[in-house]
Amino acid sequence: MDTKELKALVSLLEDDELRPQIEEKIFSMGNEIIPFLEEEWGASFDASVQERIEEIVHTLQFNLLKERLQEWKANESDDLLKGMWLIATYQYPDLSLEKLTQDFEQLYYEVWPNFEPEAHPYDQVKAISGVLFSKLRFKANTANFHSPANSMINSVIESKRGNPIALSVIYMLIAQKLNMPLYGVNLPNFFIITYNNEEKNIQFYINAFNRGLIFTKQDIDHYLGQININPHPKFYEACTHIDIITRVLRNLIISFEKLDEHSRADEVKQLLTLFEG
Repeated sequence: MDTKELKALVSLLEDDELRPQIEEKIFSMGNEIIPFLEEEWGASFDASVQERIEEIVHTLQFNLLKERLQEWKANESDDLLKGMWLIATYQYPDLSLEKLTQDFEQLYYEVWPNFEPEAHPYDQVKAISGVLFSKLRFKANTANFHSPANSMINSVIESKRGNPIALSVIYMLIAQKLNMPLYGVNLPNFFIITYNNEEKNIQFYINAFNRGLIFTKQDIDHYLGQININPHPKFYEACTHIDIITRVLRNLIISFEKLDEHSRADEVKQLLTLFEG
């Protein structure tokens, strides 16, 4: 279709009888039509047509996100940053992976001058924590804990406020670029990091939600006892990137439900089924 034909097609969205057929035709064109639809949204003075264009664009973007997440799970799950980027595109569909990668490079270069490769792991962790939490002022968003923005990696980098898992992911990705063996750990109701060097038999834990506090297995035992949950090996060992993305999605569902944004919660539940099926 040329531009004139596309404009005529979009104009028919205001016809309630023809709308189902018109939408089906538009959906068949795929995501390539999104830029044109966005232009037509800006050019339209009909609020109902604008609303219908918004719904179509959102549906196209959501379907693309589902396809990308399935591809990530099947073939790209070693790339945690890309998985977090995909989740963020649910709220920010124009977010660039290249821009997000550049933001992480900048964080890395803030930490790198303070890092000593030969230092004791405790001191290495303290160096990273010092830059992230003292110099750059990343911190826990305790005032608005259930905000969806806390799970969006780009928002957390911009605001320097996040939930346990987002702050942990930022911490881990920077540490891994420094060749440190840091991994996520799925605790009940919480998310932490473990330093685990099996060759040197050194393992301890880091709480990114509490400014990089270092603690031990015994502290996890105590935490589990406080919440009346029996110890399990998975509460002490590294989880997978798929586990991390799954937990981020669960957090988002809770966030949207607490905001009474049930349609968004239902959409994220659809994304979650891609990982739980």
